[in-house]
Amino acid sequence: MLAAVGNPQKGLPFIHIAGTNGKGSTAAFLRSVLTEAGYRTGMYTSPHLEDFRERFSIDGEKISKEDFRSIGEWILGQNFEVSPTMSDYCLLLSLYYFKKYHCDVAIFETGLGGRLDSTNALGIPKVGVLTKIGYDHTGILGNTISEIALEKAGILKQGCRAVSGPQTREAEEVFERYCRERHIPVTFVVRQEIKRDGETFSYPGVGNFQISMLGKYQRENALTAVLALKELKDMGYHISEEALHQGIFKAKWPGRMEVLRREPFLLADGAHNHDGVLALADSLRELYPGEKFHFVMGVLVDKDYRHMADAILPLAHDVVTFTLEHERALNGEYLASYIRGQGVFARHSFSMEDAFAQNFDGEKAGKERKTVAFGSLYFVGALRNYIKSLHNI
Repeated sequence: MLAAVGNPQKGLPFIHIAGTNGKGSTAAFLRSVLTEAGYRTGMYTSPHLEDFRERFSIDGEKISKEDFRSIGEWILGQNFEVSPTMSDYCLLLSLYYFKKYHCDVAIFETGLGGRLDSTNALGIPKVGVLTKIGYDHTGILGNTISEIALEKAGILKQGCRAVSGPQTREAEEVFERYCRERHIPVTFVVRQEIKRDGETFSYPGVGNFQISMLGKYQRENALTAVLALKELKDMGYHISEEALHQGIFKAKWPGRMEVLRREPFLLADGAHNHDGVLALADSLRELYPGEKFHFVMGVLVDKDYRHMADAILPLAHDVVTFTLEHERALNGEYLASYIRGQGVFARHSFSMEDAFAQNFDGEKAGKERKTVAFGSLYFVGALRNYIKSLHNI
């Protein structure tokens, strides 16, 4: 496809991100700093929360309806003599969008895996970034961490530099061996070296930082981005200390440990696999030690929903399970039944109004009630839209 339309990826420096969890947040940190440093920065991510156009952005602004329609229609009118997937079309659209507005650099997030992902046709990245590896899409990527890590490592090519967030030893060994065989320099974030001091945190060799995003895991994502940016600086990119620190602080990524309401308290997180929910639980313990929560959980049927529930139940006062309006939605009654079997009260809801009735009824909720919604980015997106509709936004 790329060759048929003149290889629009040629001449566009890019950062490539693969991993199981944290890709979008890491991309957001990278984009924020590069924009702060004066570089026009394109970003291609998936999935979206509320609007499909969120997947294509420049300097944090999503593609306009006009550009989305005109570029999309042109691409759909081409005869590629192959059968493109939606991901193929989206990647090509992003490239033409970034080219039209003369982006200095772009950030591409893989959709699935790495080795066989559409984005891996782009060539050699300046920096290949690997975020936390966990179990997801095992039917496609493999049944072990080593197999999954090897698929993700496929984005790394001789000539690039590699940066990895904290990994299990199993995944780390795969990346070390892969990079050694290809003569790719690789740097790892060491979790034990991250030191938190109130609202700031530090890391050897890069200094102190403050972020606006909630979540213990976001410190790891931020440092992964910082080390990748350090590699870019070594290549000659002009990124001042002020741009680095301001960009990290200003970075936002909706739907990840996002507080949607303060009173009554409502937090939404897109955690959609076991490792993601473990990270959510760990962050809740750090932010609100000793507290219990009212969880609302909406999950897709192809996810490991039992282990996801197990990870959160020790923090649960009760759980409402929600059936998403999605072709792959898990019927919430199955999940509610499983949770009740684990000794925690759970009920099933088919409507957003019913699922969050306790939270949006001020008399019933009370100031101390803390509700946490999680299980799917589709669920979080639907919830954000629902809240906007209540306020006629």
